[in-house]
This record gives sequence, structure tokens and C-alpha cells, in this order.
Amino acid sequence: MRAVFGIDVSKASSEVAVFVNQKKIHAYTMPNDAVGFSRLLDDLNSVQKPEIIFEATGVYSRRLQAFLEDHNFAYTRLNPLEAKKQLDGLRVRKTDKIDAEKLAQSQFLLNRKPTHVSEEVYQNLRDLSRFYQNLTDDIVRAKNRLHKVLQVTFPELEGILSSPKGDQYWELVTAFPSSYFVLDLSTRELADIIRKSTSKRISDQRVAELTEKLISLAKQSYCAVKKDSPMLEQARYYAQELLRLSDCRQAALDEMKSLAEFLPEYDILLSIPGIAETTATSIIGELGDIRRFKTANQLNAFIGIDLRHYESGDYLAKEHITKRGNPYARKILFRCIYNIISASRTNPCHIADFYEKRKKQSQATSTKPHVIASMHRLIRTIHYLITHNKLYDYNIAKNR
Repeated sequence: MRAVFGIDVSKASSEVAVFVNQKKIHAYTMPNDAVGFSRLLDDLNSVQKPEIIFEATGVYSRRLQAFLEDHNFAYTRLNPLEAKKQLDGLRVRKTDKIDAEKLAQSQFLLNRKPTHVSEEVYQNLRDLSRFYQNLTDDIVRAKNRLHKVLQVTFPELEGILSSPKGDQYWELVTAFPSSYFVLDLSTRELADIIRKSTSKRISDQRVAELTEKLISLAKQSYCAVKKDSPMLEQARYYAQELLRLSDCRQAALDEMKSLAEFLPEYDILLSIPGIAETTATSIIGELGDIRRFKTANQLNAFIGIDLRHYESGDYLAKEHITKRGNPYARKILFRCIYNIISASRTNPCHIADFYEKRKKQSQATSTKPHVIASMHRLIRTIHYLITHNKLYDYNIAKNR
């Protein structure tokens, strides 16, 4: 007897269709909570080796997935695009109930394999990686808003340090959102505030230089608003928010490192020139256990940089990447290539050599195709090193 459970997961409830030997036994709607999962558990326990099929719906399917893993049930989680392609030919109408039935019916034809369940550490790293990316986006947004406000209140302050970012700069913005607050204080008071603006040790000479520069910038500035303007509080708010977000992001990164450093692939990734701790932990967080991919091409498809090929008669379309995989992983690896190229000046890497070779051979002005091609090579390298448990060796890699 072969029992298949097709489950269409929505936000608050799910449609369940149960088929035994290709015959529908019953169907019902269950809430996505302990009560609904308790009923599903009774049904799953009433048959031997149930096959469970559902479509990944982001955060909504996480509770169902956790429930099945807690009770040691194997399941098949389908990518939404994959599910659409498989089911479009089987349905004329589309409803949640019909989708659940078609998921179950198609399993008898397609015999999908169970989804690989990784260790909990990979899921935790993935959650932290997404949190880290969201915090980075929030920091960029807050920086842009602070920049706009300072253009009205004290634009010259952006030149006080080598770059308008970092904890010390944001502390200075909090203390001096406009030139009014600089000119109202004595040189000694300004020096004390500057000294307290950083947790790092700072020399008296450096404090004196920054104090003199701050006074000079304040004298040059012309504030577009009055001293009691709400825009001054806005500048303080964004500066303090940047300090808070920066601390949160560093805490998330520290936790990612503490989880990843015990995994064998962590040291392997760090051995590749240009990949530092932040990138290594993010790659593991987004790709999970890379050993589950039998080939590097499967990893390419998961990330979404496999090529789309279209040919009809004499027409051959220009090839583009599919972009159907993990967008976060693509972004991390895309930036990783530039880090590898930059590091190659002192620490050679065959991927940087490949990029420079492609760049010299091509007449195209855009470097994006070369970066994508280098990403393919990087993925093959990462897959080989991790599946064979080897550290990167430039002398070996450059001859492959």
C-alpha cells in the first residue's frame, strides 16, 4: 500500500489531500497550529511510510517542516517554480484544494525523492545570514537618510573623518547635528567629546587635530534651519540608530562565526584567497551543507547562475543566467569575486587569473559576464574542495 499526503500550505491553514494507491481517501482543511498538526499526526501514524509532498511557501511552511522533522517523517519540499511546472499540465482550475490533490496525484507519476534534511546548525546559520543581510540593508537605508538630513543641518561634518561612517563618526553626529553645537562649546569641551567618541585609544595630537578641524568646518557651515528645528533631532536619531544597528549586526556576525567555526567547510572556505570570515559564514548560511549536491552543476542551479539556452531553427538566443535560485547566495558570491580579485595582488588565486584572462580576451565593456563566468569556476572549486575535504592550494588549482 502506498499512501501519499499532498499538502498545500497557506498563511493560517493548509489543505490536505490523502491518496492511497492513486485513489483519494479523504481531504480536509487544517489550521497551521498544534491542533491541526495533531490531526495530521494521527493520519500519518495510521499508514506505513507515508509520502508527504508540499510546496515551500517561505516562512509559512517552516512550521509544517519543523513538525515533520520533530516526528522523524521524511518529506518532499518543492520549489514553487518547480511545482508550477509539474502541476500546470495536470490542472484546469486552480484552488488550494485542487493543488493539494494534484501534489499527491503527481507523486505517483514522478516518484520524487525525499528532501535532504540538514543539521540544525545549517538552518541557524541561514536564519542568521538573512538577519545579517537585513541589518545591512537597514544600515544602508539609515545612512542615506542621515546624509539627506545633514545636507540641511551640517554637510561639512561629513569631512571630519576619512569617510562618513563608523561608530566614531555617528557619535560625532549625535553630539554635533549642526554647527551651532560646535561654536557654543570651548576648545577643551570639544576635545573631551571627541576623545569620548571612540572606544579606541586616541592620542592627544589626534584629538587636537580633529578639534581644530571641527571648529574650522563649523565656521564654514551655514545651517539651513534654526537651532530648535526638528531636523536636528532627526540627525541624532539616525546616528543613534546606526550605532544600534551596527552593534546588532556585529553580534549576529559573532554568533555566525561561533556556529560555523566547528564545521569542516569553514576552514576550507577561509583557505581560498579573498574569502574572509564574514563571507565564509554567509556562504555556509545560504548554501547549507554543500555535500548534498552531487555535482557542481546542481549547485549552480540552486544558486540560479545556470545558463538559459534557447535555439530554434537558425536562431540562437544570447545565453543568460536563469536567476531562479537563491538571490542572497548570488549576491554574496558576486561580491566574493571582487574580493578575490582585490586579494590576488598579494595572495594569488586561479579564479582571479581566469577573470583577468577573460577580460583581456573580450572586447565587451561590461565586466559582468566575466564575473558570472568566474562565479561558475568558484562554485566548482568550492564544491570540489568541500566534497573532497581539501584546503585550497594555488599551485594545484592553477594547473587544473
